[in-house]
Amino acid sequence: MTQTTRRHPREHAIAVRYQQRSAEVRALQRQCYVLATLRLQAAVAGNGGQGAGLAVVSDIDETILDNSAVMAHAMDNGGHDNLDTWKLWEREGDPHLIPGAAEFFALADRLGVTIFYVSDRFDENKLATIATLSKLGLPQVRAEQVQLFGPPKAERRAAIEAAHRIILQLGDTLHDFHGAFAGVDLDDQHRLTETHADRFGEDWIVFPNAAHGTWMEADLRPWIAPVLDKV
Repeated sequence: MTQTTRRHPREHAIAVRYQQRSAEVRALQRQCYVLATLRLQAAVAGNGGQGAGLAVVSDIDETILDNSAVMAHAMDNGGHDNLDTWKLWEREGDPHLIPGAAEFFALADRLGVTIFYVSDRFDENKLATIATLSKLGLPQVRAEQVQLFGPPKAERRAAIEAAHRIILQLGDTLHDFHGAFAGVDLDDQHRLTETHADRFGEDWIVFPNAAHGTWMEADLRPWIAPVLDKV
């Protein structure tokens, strides 16, 4: 969980409003799961129609769970959240599923594909996270398959790959997909998106998140309008 921007709350409000209230975000989320479903079915078909040995690795927040309510809570409290608020949300919050998530993960389970929930939620709240995922009807919510904050995500993925072939990764931030994105500046992130361009929409499915990301403190690049001569 990244902390919200230190900029003025007004700069963050439109992002939270878009993430929570826009129909476009819901459409994009469904679109992501439609594409993920096609890729899942193709991968299983290419594995002889069997899911054995295959794995889907998914982030949780803003990929499976919609946490926009706690973002809105932050806006009502000066525009900033903090780790204590987030930890409380992990334990006591009431997120809902992102559209398409229930159907996708149910299908992966029916096809025999192993699901790993790889998130930077706090490990101290692992039982609460497992309870939340279970309450929402997600499959394969077992302790060994819910991997929370600890080793970098790249290391957790590598451990999964030791016993499974990862056919799909789902997330809302680029380090959900490759360790090279972690901790590098925005210019390098843009360069890396070009390097890995062939994976987006194939085995990497990126979900929209306008409210959190490493870009939040970046300066805007406005158009410098020409000065027009007055007639």
